Amino acid sequence: MGEPEPRLGDPEDEARVSTLELFFDLVFVFTITQLTAVLAHEPTAGGLGRVVVMLTVIWWMYGGYAWLTNAVAPDRAAYQILLLGGMAGFLVLSLAIPHAFSGDGVVFGAAYAAIVLIHAGLFTRSQRGESGRSIMLVAPHNLAMAVLLVIGGAIQGSVQYVFWCAALALIAYNSLPDPRGSFDLLPSHFVERHGLVVIVALGESVVAVGIGASGRELSAGMIGVAILGLALSACLWWTYFGERGDERLLRAFRAATGLRRQALALSVFYYWHLLLLLGIVALASALEEGIAHPDAALSAGRALALGGGAALFFVGEALIGRSMAIGPAGWRVAAAVIALATIPLGSWVSALTQLAVLLVGVSACLAAEHRLETRRQGARVGAPVADAGARRV
Repeated sequence: MGEPEPRLGDPEDEARVSTLELFFDLVFVFTITQLTAVLAHEPTAGGLGRVVVMLTVIWWMYGGYAWLTNAVAPDRAAYQILLLGGMAGFLVLSLAIPHAFSGDGVVFGAAYAAIVLIHAGLFTRSQRGESGRSIMLVAPHNLAMAVLLVIGGAIQGSVQYVFWCAALALIAYNSLPDPRGSFDLLPSHFVERHGLVVIVALGESVVAVGIGASGRELSAGMIGVAILGLALSACLWWTYFGERGDERLLRAFRAATGLRRQALALSVFYYWHLLLLLGIVALASALEEGIAHPDAALSAGRALALGGGAALFFVGEALIGRSMAIGPAGWRVAAAVIALATIPLGSWVSALTQLAVLLVGVSACLAAEHRLETRRQGARVGAPVADAGARRV
């Protein structure tokens, strides 16, 4: 008898992220860079609002392509060419980001429409379960979002915000559970793909330091901000990937089945990861300015971006842990509170001071969390040994 075919969803049947997907994710570096530049140049409520709107709609479809390649392996030339077409759409969209609210909104919306059409067309080629048919319940709403973006971009002015916020409302509607359709998700590929996006976004915080230092004479303060900024990015990396965090995330996602898995894909990997990305963008925008003037006080907006960006990341991490039930989130919430408490230091003293205190506070929280986890692991391992010794006595 031949070997039985692996069941869909088994670990043996789970694909890994392809090199083409990694290439696709490099576009996200440019997207994050553009959004960071918008907030760095305009650290105001208006600038933040525009970044939030753009990142929310971009991340919806960027995440949609992670769902796509989870269902349709890009292993045929036709699929690869179409995926490259989607990549080109994201590139054009990213080029339109700086002036999306002042002249390039139509280009942004038209690129979004192309992205949606390629996504829906490729998704219908899925060979797994209901995924190919279920996308037809979502695609019309995605296309309606693109139409709203085009109309808003053409009108411009305050009315543009109305149309673009209506697009956000469609995202919220699409996130509601729909019993008429379901998507069969392979956990290993899905978790790995989103983890790679987080890595790419964290890289932007390092790139922002280089952008801010470009063309300036190197000083001790600049070196200090660069090192502290890299250390802070490492702390964010540790928060997401350290203590086998990505492995726990995979186990919890794999344990969920059916509509529960789909609901977690939307809440954890769209909404809570959106907080992570927004936090990184805000943090990177502040570092870009902070390294240019390390010893000077930051504006209130940039100090808020530095402390608030880090806080958003830790809040997102706490929500991920709570949703997936993969560990207590107390120390991550504490890190968020400490990050917010450093905001006055940036606006009253200097970027270097705020960054130093922020790093010390965050590191202390992560160290405390690590000690707590080590004690719990020791208790789990030591309990059977103690019982066995008691029986021998």
